[in-house]
Amino acid sequence: MQRLTLLLTTMLLVLSCTNKSDNTTSTGDADLTQYVNPFIGTAFTGHTFPGATYPLGMMQPGPETGNFSWEYCSGYFYDDERINGFSQNRLNGTGCVDLGDLLMQPFAGEKRADLSSRFDKSTEKASPGYYAVELADNGVDVEITTTPHVAYHRYTFAKGKPAHVLADFQSGLVWQKERLYTHVLENEVTFENDHTITGHTRRREWVERTYYFVIAFDKPIRSSEKLAQQDPREKAPRYILDFDMGDDTTLHMKIAMSTTGIEGAKANLAAEATDKEFDQVHQEAKDEWNRYLSRVQVEGTDDEKTNFYTALYHLYIQPNNIADVDGRYVGPNEEVTQSPTGKYYSTLSQWDTFRAAFPMYTILSPEIVSDLVNSMTDYSQQQGHLPIWALMGKETYTMIGNHSIPMIVDATLKGFTGFDPEKAYQEIKKSITQSTHPKTNWKIYDQYGYYPYDLVRLESVSRTLECSFDDYCAALMAQKLGKTEDYEFFMKRSGYYKNLYDAETHAMRPKDSHGNWLSPFDPYELAHADSNVGGHYTEGNALQYTWHVMQDIPGLIGLMGGKKQTGEVLDYLFNTKQETTGKLSDVTGLIGQYAHGNEPSHHVAYIYNYLDRPRETQRLVRQITTDFYQNKPDGLIGNDDCGQMSAWYLFSAMGFYPMNPVSGELVFGAPQLPKVTLKLGNGKTFTMEARNLSAENLYVDKIEWNGQPYDQKFITYTDIMGGGTLLFYMTDVAR
Repeated sequence: MQRLTLLLTTMLLVLSCTNKSDNTTSTGDADLTQYVNPFIGTAFTGHTFPGATYPLGMMQPGPETGNFSWEYCSGYFYDDERINGFSQNRLNGTGCVDLGDLLMQPFAGEKRADLSSRFDKSTEKASPGYYAVELADNGVDVEITTTPHVAYHRYTFAKGKPAHVLADFQSGLVWQKERLYTHVLENEVTFENDHTITGHTRRREWVERTYYFVIAFDKPIRSSEKLAQQDPREKAPRYILDFDMGDDTTLHMKIAMSTTGIEGAKANLAAEATDKEFDQVHQEAKDEWNRYLSRVQVEGTDDEKTNFYTALYHLYIQPNNIADVDGRYVGPNEEVTQSPTGKYYSTLSQWDTFRAAFPMYTILSPEIVSDLVNSMTDYSQQQGHLPIWALMGKETYTMIGNHSIPMIVDATLKGFTGFDPEKAYQEIKKSITQSTHPKTNWKIYDQYGYYPYDLVRLESVSRTLECSFDDYCAALMAQKLGKTEDYEFFMKRSGYYKNLYDAETHAMRPKDSHGNWLSPFDPYELAHADSNVGGHYTEGNALQYTWHVMQDIPGLIGLMGGKKQTGEVLDYLFNTKQETTGKLSDVTGLIGQYAHGNEPSHHVAYIYNYLDRPRETQRLVRQITTDFYQNKPDGLIGNDDCGQMSAWYLFSAMGFYPMNPVSGELVFGAPQLPKVTLKLGNGKTFTMEARNLSAENLYVDKIEWNGQPYDQKFITYTDIMGGGTLLFYMTDVAR
């Protein structure tokens, strides 16, 4: 009955309101987890998941409905009708596959070959820190919650039937089904006693890593049956565990993990789980989520609040602190290292999150920013360069550029002091002047002032543009530290983007080492080196990447011949009816050739402000937030990418966006919520209010800041952190 009541309550919340002007309420001090819908993004290409999470924690236990192919980057797809089991970690909204460790599947009654189970969607419940479902075929009610390092499972078995758990140490999320049998390189499982299993697994998928685990049950294991191998290449076993349940029908299981060793996993279990029962852990996870969610108070309809708070929830599923409770971790040098701060963050998805997610952390959770910077610089001292896309402390080398740099520079310029800026700068300089990994060749870059496509055959244009931005960031850091020569060197490099602009095609176009443009040239042709497509761009085409000059929009406007001509090219991007040449699963959310489902487009709608056409920005922001962010499983238009898609929405719904993430300027768009209040870490409050906001009133008539007329194109980070009230007056007139 309790579950039925929760389901009906949730349905009423979803159906209660869809109109901007009706039923607007304030969240106040309510339980804000009620406005989080973890199922948003679990269908289409969002790649999110509904499992239990803890803010910034290491564990994400939850259901697995598939474990191979791009569709199962998170191990879960909403439309599936069967659950294979429950694994202990996964990625949020990525376009690559890994994790899905330690699959457990409970079942009651007779043993059978296929232990996957049908489930009724009406029994599936998810909220921050909690997941529940009834396995129809297996006769088990499953509930899951988590601490930072320990997954808690509670299984209630059908009365009068034997209780079993399939423990699959071979399973994991992989790119191809064939690799289900080869991704595990080494495994050890030890039954320490009739309540405890320990061991470790070394596996390779996106990265090669080793994890250690301890599994503790509150009922004794009566017997264990090792199953026959499904394939002779398997390196890890599968067991069916039978339990002595006595007169009870409920089994509790706790799974702790560590990168450092079994003793580390045991210490994590002891610190976070020894004396705590399931309901207490669930409440603590819920309370911690409310601590993060309550930093923002929102007025709006229930759907609007659900979209906003779910985006905020997605933002804090990662980065993940992979250090043990004592601060020890294993990083890229594969040695156990003591973190001086007790934290070591990984899963930063830098290519995505430098744009808006990290700037949002600097506003809403400043207490984690210095730890993030220290994690990146410590990583660099072990790896030889700053992390590009690090997972579980190891480098994936996925994507291009090195966008740890803008994050570190952003933190420095905003005055964060919990790290050594000189040490951080030296790691920045090393990362973009020394060719320490396969995606760098600074000799070529400096010789030609761009990456020639005949010498750098993949992503030459995108790599040039993204390196130019990193150079700009390095220049600002050098200037801050008084390094004039370095400032001039990196600032010159930041202009290399100009060497690939072709005035004839109005596009950033591939050029060879002799200065010749690529011909024939198709600006609609999609490219991506990490797929079978190849090409000169990264998850995009020339029409999209031409605008990837976040550091120098005025310079780009000058190249294009002025504001009028630039506006014509930008209009073409959004209005062309011609389709892309080729298809890429990452390029979604198209408005013309603008692709909101992929990050290189995220700042582009805001460029109209620099063309003295803010109404176009305001119209597009309304279109994007309305069409591409919805309260339903397929409500995200693309991969959430570790919170970046969500961060775009959070900023844009408040009426501004960090178009140049290290400038400290948040460029105005148009607010999508009547009122948002930020409770800042310094004790001050920032309020955004949109007067007369409605479905028709999507344009900004005028702006006031602290009661005074305000005519700038942006508000600054310093202004926001100083507290105050930003007032938008909305209108239906597009001037």
